[in-house]
Amino acid sequence: MKLTDISPAIALTPLDGRYHAQTADLVEYLSEPALNRERMRVEVEWMILLANGFEANGNQPIVEGVKPFTEAEIAFLRAIPEDFGAEGIAAHAAHEAVTHHDVKAVEYYIDDQLDKAPETLGADTQLPNIKTLVHFACTSEDINNLSTARCVKDAMERVWLPNFEAIIDHLAAKAEEYQDKAMLSLTHGQPATPTTLGKELAVYVYRLNRQLKHLKAQEYLGKINGATGTFGAHLAALPNVDWVAVSREFVTNRMGLTWNPLTTQIESHDWQAELYSTVAHANRIMHNLCVDVWMYISRGVFAQVPVKGATGSSTMPHKVNPIRFENAEANFEFSCSLLDTLAATLVESRWQRDLTDSTTQRNIGSALGYSLLALNNLMGGLKSIHPNDIVIARELDENWEVLGEPIQTAMRACELKGLPGMEKPYEKVKELMRGHEISQKDVESFIDSLAFDEETAAYLKALTPATYTGVAGQLVAFDR
Repeated sequence: MKLTDISPAIALTPLDGRYHAQTADLVEYLSEPALNRERMRVEVEWMILLANGFEANGNQPIVEGVKPFTEAEIAFLRAIPEDFGAEGIAAHAAHEAVTHHDVKAVEYYIDDQLDKAPETLGADTQLPNIKTLVHFACTSEDINNLSTARCVKDAMERVWLPNFEAIIDHLAAKAEEYQDKAMLSLTHGQPATPTTLGKELAVYVYRLNRQLKHLKAQEYLGKINGATGTFGAHLAALPNVDWVAVSREFVTNRMGLTWNPLTTQIESHDWQAELYSTVAHANRIMHNLCVDVWMYISRGVFAQVPVKGATGSSTMPHKVNPIRFENAEANFEFSCSLLDTLAATLVESRWQRDLTDSTTQRNIGSALGYSLLALNNLMGGLKSIHPNDIVIARELDENWEVLGEPIQTAMRACELKGLPGMEKPYEKVKELMRGHEISQKDVESFIDSLAFDEETAAYLKALTPATYTGVAGQLVAFDR
C-alpha cells in the first residue's frame, strides 16, 4: 500500500509532518490556501476602491457605470476571503485544473460567489452584473505582489517576530540573573581572562537586538500598475482618472504597505532580499549561540534538566544529550540555505518579467518554517539548562595563571611611574606562568617579589580568578 493512500496528511517534508505542531502557526499566512485567500482580499478591496472611491476623489466611483457598493455589498465581498475554507479550496482547485493559472482561478472563484449574492442581498444587488470589475486593469503580478507582501508581513509580525523576541527576552532575563556569576573564559580553547555568565549572554542579547531593530523597521513594498508598470491599460479604459494617485491610495492605505512607484511587471523584491538577509543573519547569530551552549554543556558549565521518560541513547542509559540545541543548529542551517537562495534569486528578473520568482516564493514558508522550528528548539533547550556552580568554581580555581594579565599590566603602569624592577613585565610573567601549573601561593609569592607600592600589591593579592571580571556585570545593562 502507498503511504499517500493511507492519509493525505502524510507529508513529504518534516515541516508538515513530524514538526507540524511547531510550525502550524505559519500555515495561516504562508501556505498555498493562505496565499489564495489573500489574493481574494486584494481583489475585493480593489473592487471596493474602484466602486466607492477615496477621499481625494470625493469618494465617488472611479470606474464609470458602477454604483457605489452598499454596506451590505461591501460586507458580502469581504466575506468571500474570510469564508474561504475546505469547500472553497476545492472549488478554487477545480478552476485551476482548467485554467492552469492560480490567479485566474481566484478571479473565477470570486465570479462564482458574486452569482450567489442575490441569495443573501436580494435580487436588487448589482454584484452579479459587475464581474468585469474583478481584476480590472490588473496583471496577475499586481495581485500576487500585494498578497505575498501581506502574507509575509503577517507571518513575520504575528508569528516569527514574537518567537524571536521571546528568545531575546529569555536571554536578557538570564543575563541579568547571572550578571555577576564569574566563569572562566576560553580563547582559542585555552583558559583566558574570566568573565561573567550574564555578560556572555548579554553579548547575544545585544547582537540579536540589533537585528530585531532592523526587522521592526523593515519595509514591505507593493505595487499595482499593470502589465509593465506603466498604467497603460488603466489609461486606455479611463484616461481621465489619476491612476497614480489611485495606486498609491490602494497600496498604502488599503493594503498597509509601502508604495513602490517604479517597477516592471513585477515588484522588484528588494525588500524581500533585505528581509531574508536579516532573518538569515539573526539565524546565524542564534546558531552561534547554540554551538556555544552545546560546548558549555560538554564542558559541564551548564547542566541539563533530564526529561522524565526521555531517552538520550538507545544503548547508553546514562546519556542526556543536548538535542534541542543540535536540532536548532540544523534547522537554522536549512533556513539560511533557503533564505540565501530567496535573497539572491528574487532580485533578478529577465527584462520586464520571468516566472522564476513565482516558484521561488513558494518556498518562503519553508524558509521561515525551518527558522521557526529552530526557535522552538532553542527556547526549549534554554529552558532546560542551568549553571553548574561546582564546575564553574572548579574551573576558576584550577586556572590561577589567568591572573598573569592584571599583574603584568600593573607592572607596566608601575614601570612608567619609575618603580624599580618592573622592566620586561610581560616576559617575567610569561616565564613564571606559561606552561606551568600555578597556585594561589605562586601568584602571591611573585607579587611579593616585586617592588609594587603597597596599594597595588594589596589589590593584586586580593584578586582571584573568580573576582577578576572587570566591569563585566555592569556591561549587562548595555544589552538593550
